[in-house]
Amino acid sequence: MKLMKIALMPLLLMALTGCLYPNDQLAKNKVPNQQQLETVQNAVEQYQEQTSNYLPIKTKPQDTPIFQKYLLDFSALKQQGLISEAPGTAFENGGHYQYVLINVEENPTVKVLDLRTSETIRSINTKIDVYKRENGYPPFGKEVASGIYELKYEKLGYDNPLTVESPYSQKNLPVLINDRQELVIDYRKDIYQFMEGNDHTYEKGDDLRYLLTDHSPFVPGYSPPYTIEDGEPVFKPDLDENTNRS
Repeated sequence: MKLMKIALMPLLLMALTGCLYPNDQLAKNKVPNQQQLETVQNAVEQYQEQTSNYLPIKTKPQDTPIFQKYLLDFSALKQQGLISEAPGTAFENGGHYQYVLINVEENPTVKVLDLRTSETIRSINTKIDVYKRENGYPPFGKEVASGIYELKYEKLGYDNPLTVESPYSQKNLPVLINDRQELVIDYRKDIYQFMEGNDHTYEKGDDLRYLLTDHSPFVPGYSPPYTIEDGEPVFKPDLDENTNRS
């Protein structure tokens, strides 16, 4: 009888551990770590060597925003035997992050997009679509920069201005709308903080969003281009985001 109890004890502990393990500690809920990023980065570089410089990416429309455009294709890496499975933090493995590439022309680099931001944007867009069907125009509020506006959040049924949590600072960042009726996130607070905390050589006309990716694993999804004027980050809607890094 004692032997049976001893044998059952590990199983009981495993069951309790599974039941009591907090959701926020599950692998899929964790932030991608440096080892995961380096493993995927190495796999991408080996893939390029094996395929005459092709990249393991999924095809997206040409006008897809730059930080959402080059989605990593883990199935291509698996087929080449470069990885056994996607990281636990990856969307393909039940995680909250989409692995993407930036700087694809000169230095393809692995970064991640927080898909919880995407879910929030989709939810707001659904309400905007309803509003436009009922009113014939989007809920434009005050213009905060050329072609970029606040949202009349009350008209969409919200009690407070719309925000998303920053992957960089965990602060709430405003959700705005541009004159193409696309939702964008205002990362100016984060950019300013990175400007203050890091040496950089970015100048007027450069795309300041790359300051964020220089010092973080995250890409600023749903962001309009920014540049620097008088030491401050400012919206630059007409900046060619495909060519102006720095």
